[in-house]
Amino acid sequence: MTHDHAATTLRTHTCGELRSEHIGQTVSLCGWVAKRREHGEKLAFVDLRDFSGVVQCVVDNDVDVRSEWVVRVTGIVRARPTGTENSSLATGQVEVGECRVEVLNTAEPPPFPIDARADDVDEGIRLRYRYLDIRRERMQRNLRVRARVNSAIRSAMENQGFVEVETPFLMPSTPEGAREFLVPSRKEPGSFFALPQSPQLWKQLLMVAGIDRYYQIARCLRDEDLRADRQYEFMQLDAEMSFVTQDDVLAAISEAVVAAAESVTGVRPPQIERITWREAMERFGVDKPDLRFGLELVELTDIFLSTEFKAFAGASSIKAIRVDALTYPEHASYGRNKLDGLTDRAKKLGAKGLVWLKVVEGGQVESPVAKFLSDTERTELLARTGAIAGDLVLVVADEWSTTCEVLGQLRNDIGRPPVHEGPYRYVWVVEFPLFVGADPHTGRPRPGHHPFCHPHPDDIEKFETDPLSVRALAYDLVLNGWELGSGSIRIHEPELQRKVFNALGISDDEADRRFGFFLQPFKYGAPPHGGFAFGIDRLTAILAGEENIREVIAFPKTQSGADPMTNAPTPVDPGQLAELGLRLLPPPAQ
Repeated sequence: MTHDHAATTLRTHTCGELRSEHIGQTVSLCGWVAKRREHGEKLAFVDLRDFSGVVQCVVDNDVDVRSEWVVRVTGIVRARPTGTENSSLATGQVEVGECRVEVLNTAEPPPFPIDARADDVDEGIRLRYRYLDIRRERMQRNLRVRARVNSAIRSAMENQGFVEVETPFLMPSTPEGAREFLVPSRKEPGSFFALPQSPQLWKQLLMVAGIDRYYQIARCLRDEDLRADRQYEFMQLDAEMSFVTQDDVLAAISEAVVAAAESVTGVRPPQIERITWREAMERFGVDKPDLRFGLELVELTDIFLSTEFKAFAGASSIKAIRVDALTYPEHASYGRNKLDGLTDRAKKLGAKGLVWLKVVEGGQVESPVAKFLSDTERTELLARTGAIAGDLVLVVADEWSTTCEVLGQLRNDIGRPPVHEGPYRYVWVVEFPLFVGADPHTGRPRPGHHPFCHPHPDDIEKFETDPLSVRALAYDLVLNGWELGSGSIRIHEPELQRKVFNALGISDDEADRRFGFFLQPFKYGAPPHGGFAFGIDRLTAILAGEENIREVIAFPKTQSGADPMTNAPTPVDPGQLAELGLRLLPPPAQ
């Protein structure tokens, strides 16, 4: 790799770019001492490291340089002696000899090795000294992968006519979505700004304003519990388009995602496949399906319409019992402890129980419920699931959502590989429900995504009679079982928006109070529009081969939400609180 742009007054080349074609050239390199090794009485080897890699330098033995000292080395590139080449280094065919060393700065011994061994160091220590952790090859690579992803996204969006617009970071608190981070106002004590959970409101107003195609690599903040794919602060590609259908939005976002993936892997992913939300639930049991492995759910309801087995009885009632199965190939050898563990897991996930059947030779099954199954039911069960001798079949009978969700989680528990392994399997999940469940207090349906999603035009007539069957023009993008992001076609017609609000139990007065600043502009001619946002941290982590987004963020928080390097969050001076009109409550009694 050539880094001509990295040449400065102090260096002619970077450490990692030296190759056989540089032999004979006098070079100046700058970097950190990765390792020093004695070589006889007169010479020593110094491995010099910068962002581009490591190269071996041969220096006089009396040169005093130590781990992580910052030095400048000037010497002549030469081939390594035959038999001493290092195939694990990109620069392993050459070394720099006849070196003159200038110490630019000394350093204390680092708290952990600045190499792959640091992967085994406690994460809290790594984050406390993150500026040292980032010197390592893994972190250098990850952050540069992230930069390539950002660059490819920008190019893909601009090539499609999108305009980058920065939206406010201080905004009013909104009642929808996750918990917000609040910022007290000094000018108006008792009032607060909120940090944006997303630029959702602003980007829709930009469509009213005639921008037509907006995008932003936006920083968003949510005060939620942290985990492998979630941080307080996260970056997303945020986009909105006017005069479009769902297909237009999916095509534009697909192009950005494909370009980002190609920039890292060198391979352009095929066209992203698409399935409906219902199909995802019935085949995979989750709305963010991992398509890298099989183990699909199989419905058995019709087989047990007239069964005498009480646990499956009632399968004839579509609102009562649905019977689904999951086949686990070659795992009939599971002992009772593992089977009991699967049963306990199913119950914790919400099932009343779990039926297991071990398939043995001759088309027979071993199971506590085998005696309750008729020959026809057993034969059809095996035929439907495709189970053969040595397989384990797991069956759940419950309400549709419970059956799908329980077996979907068991499917992931059993078969899902680490998120970054195997092929990249992207999938668009479309036609999410507009409403989900009912509010326990009001009995009204709750919005599936948010109350501004446009209903599927074929389902609008069901608003009054069967609101829970109404589909939304809402869609998610999923990669290897991780949800990258969500979007929808928005409601741009005031009358339809009022109809959705009314279905949710939101009166016109309440809508004006809660969303008035957002709805008012729609009276002045809002175009049909839709958009999407996906998490850059999540996409980058998968492309970089990481299981946790913290590994592709320069300065992340720990899982507890703390920053070991700065000790944030920290108390603030009482004078600052007084200036903001704030007073702290005493800590709750233990």
